[in-house]
Amino acid sequence: MQLLAPSPAVSRLPSSFSLPTQWQAQEVVAQARLDGHRSMNPCPLYDAQTGTLFLFFIAIPGQVTEQQQLQTRANVTRLCQVTSTDHGRTWSSPRDLTDAAIGPAYREWSTFAVGPGHCLQLHDRARSLVVPAYAYRKLHPIQRPIPSAFCFLSHDHGRTWARGHFVAQDTLECQVAEVETGEQRVVTLNARSHLRARVQAQSTNDGLDFQESQLVKKLVEPPPQGCQGSVISFPSPRSGPGSPAQWLLYTHPTHSWQRADLGAYLNPRPPAPEAWSEPVLLAKGSCAYSDLQSMGTGPDGSPLFGCLYEANDYEEIVFLMFTLKQAFPAEYLPQ
Repeated sequence: MQLLAPSPAVSRLPSSFSLPTQWQAQEVVAQARLDGHRSMNPCPLYDAQTGTLFLFFIAIPGQVTEQQQLQTRANVTRLCQVTSTDHGRTWSSPRDLTDAAIGPAYREWSTFAVGPGHCLQLHDRARSLVVPAYAYRKLHPIQRPIPSAFCFLSHDHGRTWARGHFVAQDTLECQVAEVETGEQRVVTLNARSHLRARVQAQSTNDGLDFQESQLVKKLVEPPPQGCQGSVISFPSPRSGPGSPAQWLLYTHPTHSWQRADLGAYLNPRPPAPEAWSEPVLLAKGSCAYSDLQSMGTGPDGSPLFGCLYEANDYEEIVFLMFTLKQAFPAEYLPQ
């Protein structure tokens, strides 16, 4: 496939950015399925207080597609989870959360999904669990259903689930991160859109309600329908009065016209939309969905990150590691 040149604003990481890592052999989580359904959109979440590892997913019967559900306006998707208390060595039987977590609103949607990618445990008193999601709502009797992002919430370590309120229309796959702004904790949501740029919104009540959404023009979406992206918060490497406690990191294809050239964007003043940096190129060529994880401190003393992403026209899943200092060296220059 012929690739167009990346945007001139995209800088490159040094060729030595990748760090060695080892993986165990791949294992299939056979329990993560419903009979007669196929499983999609895996969303892991680790509850650090109880030691429970959750794997959320949607289950769709047979070969029914998202487009078929949108055309027929008949929602047949199920929300499910499996759990592990031994770090993924064994898994529970699947639990169907659909009726309890969604309720009567299920009939008002043509379909829905979670994630995909990591979820979030908050630092509130309850150590609440937040699962990002989106639904195609039947807002008009004839017009095509319209997607809106939202979150599923649990304040009792996953025993019960509630559904948060929707963000703006035309928001799809999303991820959430928690940041401190002054004395206030904020959940920031970063969503895919059809609007040629990402949409973000903030919640001051743990993801239940989101304030007015913002189109982040610096975070470009390739046409026609954009692409999933990943966002995390991590401890700020700077300290002092007025310095935010956390920064944000985001990964996504950087190419303006196609899913290519995976990049990382930094926001040292979250959640300000204008504070996003220009992207740093992590990997050139075909790329699509990605998922970020903060991994402590790297050998250069700066925050270390891992990124799992689709490559080679969806034929490969690639994992790479890099540090903040390697990706954004200017942040370590004297201020």
